[in-house]
Amino acid sequence: MLWRRAFSTTAAKRHLTAKKWDALIIGAGHNGLVSSAYLARAGLSVAVLERRHVIGGAAVTEEIIPGFKFTRCSYLYGLFRPSIARELELTRHGLKLLKPLASSFTPCLDGRYLLLGLNQEQDHLEISKFSKRDADAYTSYENQLHRFQKFVDFVLDSRTPETFPCEHSSIYDGLRNKWHKSAFWARCLQQVLSLGQKDMVEFVDLLLSPTSKYLNKRFESDILKGTLAVEAIVGSMVSIHNSGSGYVLLHHVMGEVDGDHNIWSHVEGGMGSVSLAISNAAKEAGVHIVTNAEVCLADGTQVHSSVVLSNATPYKTFMELVPQDFLPSDFLHAIKNSDYSSGTTKINVAVDRLPQFQCCKSSNPEVGPQHTASIRIGTESMGEIDTACQEAWNGLPSRRPVMEMTIPSSLDNTISPPGKHVVSLFTQYTPYKPSDGSWEDPKYRELYARRCFNLIDEYAPGFSSSVIGYDMLAPPDLEREIGLTGGNVFHGAMGLDSLFLMRPVKGWSGNRTPVRGLYMCGSGSHPGGGVMGAPGRNAAHIVLEDVQKRSH
Repeated sequence: MLWRRAFSTTAAKRHLTAKKWDALIIGAGHNGLVSSAYLARAGLSVAVLERRHVIGGAAVTEEIIPGFKFTRCSYLYGLFRPSIARELELTRHGLKLLKPLASSFTPCLDGRYLLLGLNQEQDHLEISKFSKRDADAYTSYENQLHRFQKFVDFVLDSRTPETFPCEHSSIYDGLRNKWHKSAFWARCLQQVLSLGQKDMVEFVDLLLSPTSKYLNKRFESDILKGTLAVEAIVGSMVSIHNSGSGYVLLHHVMGEVDGDHNIWSHVEGGMGSVSLAISNAAKEAGVHIVTNAEVCLADGTQVHSSVVLSNATPYKTFMELVPQDFLPSDFLHAIKNSDYSSGTTKINVAVDRLPQFQCCKSSNPEVGPQHTASIRIGTESMGEIDTACQEAWNGLPSRRPVMEMTIPSSLDNTISPPGKHVVSLFTQYTPYKPSDGSWEDPKYRELYARRCFNLIDEYAPGFSSSVIGYDMLAPPDLEREIGLTGGNVFHGAMGLDSLFLMRPVKGWSGNRTPVRGLYMCGSGSHPGGGVMGAPGRNAAHIVLEDVQKRSH
């Protein structure tokens, strides 16, 4: 297969054109790097080509303001598959996780707060401040989600039982594919039976219900429901009243660090350190990584490879990089009409002091459990979240944005100067094309950033005055700078109609594509978005199967 690239250096060009590679990977995001490591460890010659000057894709650390290192897109570690971290020996390659002292902190304007994740007994006491009934119900809720998690882990760590396209299949391929599908569904049935009928009915209820309905049936206190509901809308334009939004509530228990569940960890050096550790594992296996390598379709250097894996979004791959004459019309139509809507604007802030929340009634300037947690702003009730969403659906950035605020420097002293801090704001909802202005207008951008800072001031007075500077990525920025179509951080919506056998489109969930020798390895493939690594590993295994078949 021939791929065309423009390179920033003669040396890089010379090295890449000196031979035909076994595998060429487009994009050095974490999934592309995972694919490269597995392929190289299996003996293939692999080159990874990255458009930007730095590797990592959305899992990247950059020093935008001198002395302050920002994780520009992603922000916490928890979804990454533990088996991949073990197999690639990421700890040996430099990955260091920093566990928070608490999991979530929701301050209230009335002076109260909800701090969860210290331990089970403390969670009960915290929730009891608002509802004794909810405190009792919360333990059952978490236990049930943990039972569901075993089934979800099975799906996340499995390849889809996709059918081979006929034109790509031999009789042997067909038999092997049937065996693979039968084995998958047999294991799936085992998981269902282990859940039991009662839990399976509850699981289906979670998958299909709106988040609001699911939580309203279980809890009565607004603050607990608001705190939990945030999990269902991260990175999307979805309302908590949308059917199927309840599925993402499982993210509440998906976070896993060193075998401990319910944990979303900070990473020393920022999330770019995850990508760096994977790249170290890949380089040790012989992978060649080149940055500042832009794809060219009209001209540029020719790079020859037996197979190509695209870590770009499905839309960018098939609508912008691959000549459309090579693609079936129904496939193109499905890709073109995939949902890439995003309501996310990420703001990374350098501050000269640690935010102090007035509800904590503490004058101690030292780091407390609340600073290490995921801080929920604008989520005192599900009504607040719904209002913010409705405003964005009407074309306006939310007047009181929903924010997940983290302070990684509360645990990591390598990313900011002494006494100063890095604050990450994952904010919603912000339309890609707002009706009252443009993200290209500096004044409009400043207005939104100040809106977020002023809202934090209501909970942590003086926050705005502590700001030294900030980096802001609205949906068009995420698309232009990071390559995320529509600004969608998951490479496409994570609704039930866009997952599993439907990801990226029906009939092509198995990483293969209509172009023989071209594979998808990014978050637009099963099992989906987040810093997970599973799409990259799945793609590598499928490539190795196909390479092995061709060698016989």
